Amino acid sequence: MTEPNLTTSLGALQLANPVLTASGTCGFGLELTPFGDLNQLGGVILKGTTLTPRAGNPTPRLAETPAGVLNAIGLENPGVEGLCRDVLPRLTAFQCSFLANISGNTVEEYGELAARLEGEAVIAAIEVNVSCPNVKQGGIMFGTQAEALAEVTRTVKAHTTKPVIIKLTPNVTDIVALARAAAEAGADALSLINTLQGMAIDIRRRRPVLANIFGGLAGPAIKPVALRCVWQVHQALPEMPLLGGGGIMSGEDAIEFFLAGASAVSIGTATLVDPRAPWRILAEIEEFCRREGVRDLGELIGAAHRKEE
Repeated sequence: MTEPNLTTSLGALQLANPVLTASGTCGFGLELTPFGDLNQLGGVILKGTTLTPRAGNPTPRLAETPAGVLNAIGLENPGVEGLCRDVLPRLTAFQCSFLANISGNTVEEYGELAARLEGEAVIAAIEVNVSCPNVKQGGIMFGTQAEALAEVTRTVKAHTTKPVIIKLTPNVTDIVALARAAAEAGADALSLINTLQGMAIDIRRRRPVLANIFGGLAGPAIKPVALRCVWQVHQALPEMPLLGGGGIMSGEDAIEFFLAGASAVSIGTATLVDPRAPWRILAEIEEFCRREGVRDLGELIGAAHRKEE
C-alpha cells in the first residue's frame, strides 16, 4: 500500500508532516528527546521568548481541572539573547523545523524580537503570541483589538523575512474579525487557538488555587472551542493557512481539525500526560489515512466545508 503524503505547509513554511509541538508545553524541544526523535515531527514551537529574561509568576502556577489544566507560568524564559546563545546552537543537530514564539509588552518589543531572530538560520518561522498585555494601552491584550493586532503583525513582518504566524486568542467576541485584521496586515498563517482564561478556587483554603488568580485553560475541555474557531476562520478566509490546536489528544482529534480547515496541528497538553503523544498522534493520523484510502493530506484539509456530491 502506498504511504500517504503528509507533507503540508503554513505559508512559505514547508513541513514534512502536520504534527508540531505547541509552545510552552515541552520547553525548547530538547526536553522531549528522551522520548522520541524530533526529526520525525513536522516541527517544534519553542517556549515563549521575551526581550529580556523573565522569572515568571509566583507558585502555584499550575492547576488540574476536569478535562484540562490551568497554567499561569508567566512566560518564564531566558530572554532572546539567552535563547540565541544557549539554546539555538543545540538545535542545529536536528532537521525538523523550529519555530520561535515571541511575546512583547509593546509593539516595538515585537519588532526588536523579530529583528534579533532574523539572522538565526535554525529558526524557520516566527509564531507571535498576541495574548500579552499592551502596557501602552492600559494592559489590554494585543489580540483583542483589531488595530493593535494589525500593528503588531505589520511590525513583525517589517523586521523579518521568515514566515510570520499570528497566534490568536479565543477570549474575544468575534475571532473572524481579528483573523481578518491579521491577514490584511500581512500574516503568513494563523495559529488557533491560545488558551481560554479561567480560574480555580480551593474551597478549604477559600482562596484562588493559582497565585496569579487567573490562568490559561488548556486540554480536551477547550477542543470544541478551538475547532469552532478554526472552522469559522477557514470559512471566512479559505486561503489563509491555519495551524490548529487546543485539546488534541489523539489522531482522530487532529483529523477533525484538518477537516475544519487546519493545514497542521500543534500538540500541547497531551505531552504533559504522555511525552510521546506527538509521535503517537502522527502514527494515528497515518493509520487513519491508510484505512480511509487518503493518499494526500490535502484531501482532508477543509473537507468538512465542501458540499456533498
